[in-house]
Amino acid sequence: MLSSNLFRHLNWRSVGISLILAGLHILLAAGSVNAQQAPVVGLPALSVASGQDGTQQYSLSLQLLAFMSAITLLPSLLLGATAFTRIIIVLSILRQAMGTQQTPPNQVLVSIALFLTIFIMYPTLDNIYIASLSPYLDGQVGILTAINSAAEILKEFLVLNTREAELAMFAELAGDQPYASNQDVPFRVLMPAFITSELKTAFQIGFLLFLPFLVIDMVIASILMSLGMMMLSPMLISLPFKLLLFVLVDGWAMTIGSISSTYLN
Repeated sequence: MLSSNLFRHLNWRSVGISLILAGLHILLAAGSVNAQQAPVVGLPALSVASGQDGTQQYSLSLQLLAFMSAITLLPSLLLGATAFTRIIIVLSILRQAMGTQQTPPNQVLVSIALFLTIFIMYPTLDNIYIASLSPYLDGQVGILTAINSAAEILKEFLVLNTREAELAMFAELAGDQPYASNQDVPFRVLMPAFITSELKTAFQIGFLLFLPFLVIDMVIASILMSLGMMMLSPMLISLPFKLLLFVLVDGWAMTIGSISSTYLN
């Protein structure tokens, strides 16, 4: 049994080492092929080749490195440059106001917020695909041109949905003068202004959602106290009434529709 386990351990270890060596061999081979085609700057696996028209061509390993680096930034972009922050905060406050503890669970709330974010951001994402991604995939523009075009489209969405007070505050903190147009707003000022604006709007919506449930809690607590049932928890009695009220007014559709209507595209 010991020899069998040792054999399996060594077998998988040798397979892993073989795969690593094969991957390094492929990267070095790809770099050598690029070196034969054009002048190369850098290591064979991390090479930059100059084309005849003056453009630069990056090796596959560099492209993969840039792609993996971009993937690590996706969570930050999802939280800070989309409608996700406002939606998840409003839904969390709504769940707390209803007093349902962990219902809906966090996974459900995140799923609702994610798909609702895609719905709200779809016009912006569609414009980015048409104006930036599609021309880049067709080879009509370079990567930097496509990134700049996508950034301008995203900037327009962020500026339209940022409060002027927050934008002016961060512009003043940065020492900038009033901007002539939306495209003149730098991302270093726009991103914190947008996030601060989203937090303020989310808590305002959450306060309005909290009020009717608070009234129900107060009414139930007053009734129980007048009946002398002070040992009975008001939350236990008010929960069915809050759920009934929320279902009767079609609360989920009203809440999600209201959040979606607050954004401009």
